[in-house]
Amino acid sequence: MLKAVIIVLMLAVVVSLFSGLFFLIKDGGKTNRVVNSLAVRVTLSILLLALILIALWQGSLTMNPTPF
Repeated sequence: MLKAVIIVLMLAVVVSLFSGLFFLIKDGGKTNRVVNSLAVRVTLSILLLALILIALWQGSLTMNPTPF
């Protein structure tokens, strides 16, 4: 379940990235939609990072061991 939430958040970040690009091209930077898209993307990225760090701290998510 945790990995599904992480994937959904990553997809939401990518969608926000491309919506910002679309608004930039369509509006030419005259509206605040690009700034709003950036704010959403930053918020989602912070939420994703916090979720991953909390999951690592609790042991719900583990890192790959080093090959050495």
